[in-house]
Amino acid sequence: MLCRYLCAAVIVCFAANAALAQDPTKVEPKHYRLMFENDRVQVVSVHYGPHEKSEMHDHPGGVVVVVSGGHLRFTDQNGKVTEVYSKSGEARWFPPFKHKVENVGDDPYNAVYVGVKSKVTEVGANTAVSPDELARILLEYAGAPTKP
Repeated sequence: MLCRYLCAAVIVCFAANAALAQDPTKVEPKHYRLMFENDRVQVVSVHYGPHEKSEMHDHPGGVVVVVSGGHLRFTDQNGKVTEVYSKSGEARWFPPFKHKVENVGDDPYNAVYVGVKSKVTEVGANTAVSPDELARILLEYAGAPTKP
């Protein structure tokens, strides 16, 4: 009987650990820092120093706005490798995805990832926001002068 409870507890711990290990702010706090979160979005600051690598993690679909570009290598859960060259000020939409990241460049890479937790249907008075519109808004915000 004790063996059954022990086995069940071990399985629950592994399942909970696997679920938590996917959130980049939990498994990779060196590279991902939570800036803001509510029931609709998660805004995460992304930083990879030169040649730094991450563990496997996932993101909800969302928009990344590149602060300082770089050369990144993404490896998905199936082992497929994609190389990305990003430029400062660029914004891209990504569907939900799971991957490992490596900054293969000699310069740091910095970005802000806005993950959409649920379909955004209300902004102001029942206005839908498309991924392209969200990217435009974020780029506009990124280029705005800061207040003294």
